[in-house]
Amino acid sequence: MKLLFKGGTVVSGHGTKRADILVDGEKIAAVGRNLSAPGAQVVDVTGKLLMPGFIDAHTHFDLEVAGTVTADDFASGSRAALRGGTTTVVDFACPNKGETLHTGLQRWHEKADGRACCDYSFHMTIDDWNETIEAELDDMYAAGISSFKMYMTYPAMMLDDSTIYHVLKKLKEKGGICGVHCENSGVIDALIAEKKTSGQLGVSSHPQTRPDYLEAEAVARLLRIAQAADAPVIIVHLTSAAALREVEAARKRGQTVYVETCPQYLLLDESVYDNEDFTKAAGYVCAPPIRKSENQKVLWQGLRRGEIQTISTDHCSFTAEQKARGRDDFTAIPGGVPGVETRGELIYSFGVTTRKISLATMCKTLSENPARLYGLFPRKGILRLGSDADLVIYDPQADHVIRGEDMVGRAGYTPFEGFVTRGGIEQVWLRGKLAVNHGTVLAQEGDGQYLIRGKNAL
Repeated sequence: MKLLFKGGTVVSGHGTKRADILVDGEKIAAVGRNLSAPGAQVVDVTGKLLMPGFIDAHTHFDLEVAGTVTADDFASGSRAALRGGTTTVVDFACPNKGETLHTGLQRWHEKADGRACCDYSFHMTIDDWNETIEAELDDMYAAGISSFKMYMTYPAMMLDDSTIYHVLKKLKEKGGICGVHCENSGVIDALIAEKKTSGQLGVSSHPQTRPDYLEAEAVARLLRIAQAADAPVIIVHLTSAAALREVEAARKRGQTVYVETCPQYLLLDESVYDNEDFTKAAGYVCAPPIRKSENQKVLWQGLRRGEIQTISTDHCSFTAEQKARGRDDFTAIPGGVPGVETRGELIYSFGVTTRKISLATMCKTLSENPARLYGLFPRKGILRLGSDADLVIYDPQADHVIRGEDMVGRAGYTPFEGFVTRGGIEQVWLRGKLAVNHGTVLAQEGDGQYLIRGKNAL
């Protein structure tokens, strides 16, 4: 069936233009002014913005962590993603230490295949390194895995500097790219031990034990390792001005560095941890933590200048009951916040309409850049001839209040409770099929397709 979207404003990474979009089956057949298509179903989008489906390249669905499992699996998480305009997620396949990459990939396919409502792919976490794992890299590329993840913290996953160097060298040789979680694990552990010794076990100790300068130190160290390996890297969920300065210094040296940030770092500040209500304060525990408010201006500026390439969510959801595991010890609070359902409306409302960034920058950071960086462009990330018909229909007049009780994700809350949006998502189309209509998710489990990804083209 053909669909003709008429009367809207099409958004791209270059700007906006009044244009119609013709969809034939799962693909975009034409984009232009005054299109006609006899027999096509006309969708009136007058006064609306037409954006390419958003890509969230940092989610954690059905992840076993901290002695529990995230509240959202691939079914509920992908439903929430679609409701927020995200038509593609790239989750993290996580083999345990001692396991092969194949084992991790198989386990994540078992979690996602036939359950995902939106399209999906996986990064591959490397938390161990040996000849067997190195030999598996070619198979990962053949399976559509072209990006990887390493950790500089968390004992179950972290790698030492020497191993990071060897991994980066091998990934560069193979044409892959790696995102890295950057925090100084050793000093964090020392700070945590001091807090425990002094009996300071409340939520407010969380940001104090993971300060921004320890993120910046780890970013600087990673970038020097990457310099030695002559390899590009991605800094995931960057939170602070101090960390961004280290990226700027590396770029001045001629290094290739990509940066991701998240809505919680753009819109919230560390005062959220001071709430006397444990449940509310614990709901914001994530790593790296939410920072002081002065960092927000620098991050928005970085987005505007193109210094930060993508906005993902690091969606890692837990219920209040799960967070309560750390009521008497902040280190036992499962770390992570939900965000995949609200990202698009938040960035439009508090970035675009406040003129911190342009619509084009929103499109780049939510759609086009992640598509290019993670080997999905031009199938995803843009509205043009031949691309998948993933469309977000945004109504600039549909203001509403964000409430946890309205979320379809399973966390039971949103970190952005009470935020008033400017406009809202009216419809989401996934490969030419209506997936969300006025907040109601129509897509079913299994509607999502696994995506074979190519290599970085950003």
